[in-house]
Amino acid sequence: MPTINMLSSADKVKGQGVGSAYLEQVNLVQKGLDKEFKVVINKRERTEIMHYHTIDFKHYLSIPFAKRKGVTVGYVHFLPETIEGSIKLPNLIKKVFYKYIISFYNSMDFLVTVNPNFITRLEAYNIDRKKITYIPNFVSEEKFYKLSAEDNYIARKKLKIAKDAFVVLGVGQIQTRKGVIDFIDIAEKMPEVQFVWAGGFSFGNITDGYKELKNRMEHAPKNILFTGIVERDLMNDIYNVSDVLFMPSYNELFPMSILEAMNTHTPILLRDLELYEDILFDYYLKEHDNEGFIRAIEKLRDDSAYYEVAKEKAIRGHNFYSGDNVLAMWKDFYEKVCRIKGR
Repeated sequence: MPTINMLSSADKVKGQGVGSAYLEQVNLVQKGLDKEFKVVINKRERTEIMHYHTIDFKHYLSIPFAKRKGVTVGYVHFLPETIEGSIKLPNLIKKVFYKYIISFYNSMDFLVTVNPNFITRLEAYNIDRKKITYIPNFVSEEKFYKLSAEDNYIARKKLKIAKDAFVVLGVGQIQTRKGVIDFIDIAEKMPEVQFVWAGGFSFGNITDGYKELKNRMEHAPKNILFTGIVERDLMNDIYNVSDVLFMPSYNELFPMSILEAMNTHTPILLRDLELYEDILFDYYLKEHDNEGFIRAIEKLRDDSAYYEVAKEKAIRGHNFYSGDNVLAMWKDFYEKVCRIKGR
């Protein structure tokens, strides 16, 4: 039985989607493919499949040794251009870091990206398309699910949210690229709506736009609740008390928060980005600017028929990204890499 060594430090920084994706993927494979593969985590040993979830330098140094016995697989959670607006680095360090990212990916035997849109982007960095596979993220129904009306009421009470409040939720690290400034601007124009942002400064003061973001948060209107970094096991309550997940991000890959919200049948409102087209199809509502977002939120609040259509979109998205479908893709992938390398 081949062994997969899952190598990651993603869960060391709280509030990262990368960490959530890592935990979900490992749990899915451990439980679903236990008859085909043995899974170990962060073991100092070379195995048939070395699956690198993060690009740590210690992982980079281990690649030549890993290839002596088995296959190296790299998880593509970001590219240089998707880091813009996340963390602020001096230009020289930024150039070196960006080159390092691509060098790491180039060193892998195989790459897995959670968004098909990234395949052509990786090719633009002279990475062979043949070694790139698309497998979407996945969220467990055991951790994210729709609460009963009674449990929803209890969750609202616990979070100190009014029973009849219309709740607009934003999720993610507080970063410029996440559209947090737009989120605050829209909340200021909709004082009758309760806005909640679940997430914080995972990377502290090196976050891009840290001073401006912190200042805007300190002077934000009273109808915004900033929760700070939330433990993942508390997020199901937050999704359930929300009427819509609103993500005005300017750049993303495949946010875990979208899948988590879909599991709770919460409608999704996003910026109209090309990268969503091949992964979210018609499972969400989209707008171009703040005026459009305001109109959509008002319609979701005031038009029950429109709200039900948006809810149905989210449910269909949840069904599409079921555990069985994603697990089958991982099974095919791991079996393929073993065959190619003769393991």
